Amino acid sequence: MMVEIYSTPTCPFCVMAKDYFNQQGVEYVDYNVAEDQEKASEMVQKSGQMGVPVIVIDDNIIIGFDKPRIEEILENRSK
Repeated sequence: MMVEIYSTPTCPFCVMAKDYFNQQGVEYVDYNVAEDQEKASEMVQKSGQMGVPVIVIDDNIIIGFDKPRIEEILENRSK
């Protein structure tokens, strides 16, 4: 499973998402789109959104910290 988080350091929902993944023991790659313009462009291309966080789990794109959707995807991956 590949988990990517497009975030900024000052975004409280980004922090919540990363804390959640850490608590669940889910490894992820964090892209700071405030500093990395290439990743910021990639985020917009993938999601059509400029707001953070944008979370990508495999091919699933989640806008914001949508915990129920994240849990649903993680649960389906473990089956």
